[in-house]
Amino acid sequence: MKIVMIGSGYVGLVSGVCFADFGHQVICVDKDASKIEALNSGRLPIYEPGLDELVAKNVREQRLSFTTDLAGPVGEADAVFIAVGTPSRRGDGHADLSYVYGAAREIAAAVKGFTVVVDKSTVPVGTGDEVERLMREANPEADVAVVSNPEFLREGAAIGDFKRPDRIVIGTVDERAKAVMTDVYRPLFLNTSPLIFTDRRTAELIKYSANAFLAMKITFINEIADLCEKVGADVQQVARGIGADNRIGSKFLHAGPGYGGSCFPKDTLALVKTAQDNDSPVRLIETTVAINDQRKRAMARKVVRAVGGDLYGKKVAVLGLTFKPNTDDMREAPSISIIQALQDAGAKVSAYDPVGMEQAKPLLPAGISYADSVYEAAADAHCIVIVTEWDQFRALDLPRLKESVADPILVDLRNIYQPEEVTRHGFRYASIGRASA
Repeated sequence: MKIVMIGSGYVGLVSGVCFADFGHQVICVDKDASKIEALNSGRLPIYEPGLDELVAKNVREQRLSFTTDLAGPVGEADAVFIAVGTPSRRGDGHADLSYVYGAAREIAAAVKGFTVVVDKSTVPVGTGDEVERLMREANPEADVAVVSNPEFLREGAAIGDFKRPDRIVIGTVDERAKAVMTDVYRPLFLNTSPLIFTDRRTAELIKYSANAFLAMKITFINEIADLCEKVGADVQQVARGIGADNRIGSKFLHAGPGYGGSCFPKDTLALVKTAQDNDSPVRLIETTVAINDQRKRAMARKVVRAVGGDLYGKKVAVLGLTFKPNTDDMREAPSISIIQALQDAGAKVSAYDPVGMEQAKPLLPAGISYADSVYEAAADAHCIVIVTEWDQFRALDLPRLKESVADPILVDLRNIYQPEEVTRHGFRYASIGRASA
């Protein structure tokens, strides 16, 4: 099939490349000429494990191409996916749909023959209705079916998620559109189809509901972690004990500094606003958003306590800047609030991240020194803080670190070490939801 992907950011690029790898002919379109030039030169705008090899393979085999021209490819497409950004709108927290609506108008002007227009962007309930209205308004003769097809990709594991999905949600009641979407995803069928067909509004709400529920799980275990510290319990054992119940499940029960990234913060906030606008408030999600916002700076206070209550003039080595490992995404990363709070407490911050430092620099406050390795960042530090659980931080040379730091204190905000493992090397150790050692 001929597929056009409007938007070559995270969702659009990963989805387009995977569709091409299925054997479809895919053209990725983006208004950013520099991004398209980079992609045509083999330089990717994002970091995702395995993506560069997959792009190179499908370009080489002529199933994947990149362009700034929308009209030509759309006119020949069987399906056009809208995969543009929907950031939080400044001032009120609603999803900014201007890019979605702009793409819809341009697509309407370019379609020829029956075309399925697929909203892959994360959008509030009712967006598909407005997209359809705008397209009819822009081109009353356009023969289109507007479909909702939300993505459920985890950054750092997106290719595997796309090729081995738990489910594929498709919101449409149009039989022609169902047939096209079935063909688009047919390479994923083994014994059974992973497709779940719903109406369009239900599909839109499934995406927001899924992200909000996962955000609540994270926030729940973080609050339980705080209680564990007060009563002398171990949050990791609590999480294991409740996660073994298959009604609950073990995923997203890892205590830490709060959620970040491109989805959970903006999607929970957008769901809150949608619910308020429809006079059906979602109090659990409202509380989740508030708790998560407060938690990030609270992690800096944990660091202050670990060093004895005073950080003024002391060096803190921050390991990990991105919101999670295996991505260079800094959007809403906990490190941003944590570092700002550490600086507010008078600390001198040295930072290291394996992939995300260039993306971090424009977002982090001034005055940070950036190191080329863990050990450079930790030299003469009064405290080491693990913020992101990159694999290379899981087996640090603790004796070497002990010799290089000014004060052997390790604050592990991801619980990747066991306390006795750290303390036997002479460190004082603090983690989340466990007794300090």
